[in-house]
Amino acid sequence: MTLLDRLERRIGFIAVPGLIRIIVTFNALVFGLVLLNPGFEAYLSLDMARIRTGELWRLVTYIFVPQIHHFLLVAVALWFLWFIGDGLERAWGPFRVTLYFLLGMVGTTLAAVLTDAQFSNRMLFTTIFFAFAFFYPEEVIYLFFILPVKIKWLAWVYCAFLLLGFLVGTMSYRLGLLVALSNYFIFFGPQMLHHFRHRHEVSTRRKRFDGQSQGGDEPLHKCATCGATELTDPNLEFRVSRDGEEYCMQHLPGATAPTR
Repeated sequence: MTLLDRLERRIGFIAVPGLIRIIVTFNALVFGLVLLNPGFEAYLSLDMARIRTGELWRLVTYIFVPQIHHFLLVAVALWFLWFIGDGLERAWGPFRVTLYFLLGMVGTTLAAVLTDAQFSNRMLFTTIFFAFAFFYPEEVIYLFFILPVKIKWLAWVYCAFLLLGFLVGTMSYRLGLLVALSNYFIFFGPQMLHHFRHRHEVSTRRKRFDGQSQGGDEPLHKCATCGATELTDPNLEFRVSRDGEEYCMQHLPGATAPTR
């Protein structure tokens, strides 16, 4: 049983089904209020100076303030947030989505403290997008309703901009950026490290394999379940699962056994 499983058994009551849909609804409501009363968002934003004077509601209400002001752009952004929120809940369930979002709020608040309110719910929603890209890298969306783009490429482009900001920003901004992304690192860091380590091991085995004769006894692929390799059965195909382990197609998690 993983740590998240144990946490779910103990504090599973915090789960909020459809949390991202609720966030989207309140964002739409606040945007409507801002249209009717320009400047209304100033009472809700993550202003650390105001928070220190006792306006503690800002620690929560900032997540409802859209960071763009054009009606069409807000509509598209909120639809996209709704879309990725539903995808995350299918992949994770309400508890993990809620916990991830709460950790993201804590990280964003700490980042604002460290950088004098340079961070907003934009960074929080960015971590949600990165989580969606982790689970659905091959999902295709249409930019401007015309250009098909895979989610993983959008994530890499966004990551490049964040990296550029990290390189040219101040030390406090760099620290704040890492803190704002801390929920992503907490949830996905171990899997990413395991995946990179596994790829390094596969690369090492491939180099050894290429340096040996055809009769060498060092396999390039090995199923984590049955131990089969391409040497024991040349007809086997192997895939790396999301847990970072390599499996033959018969034992690949989520795969059905082939008929013979």
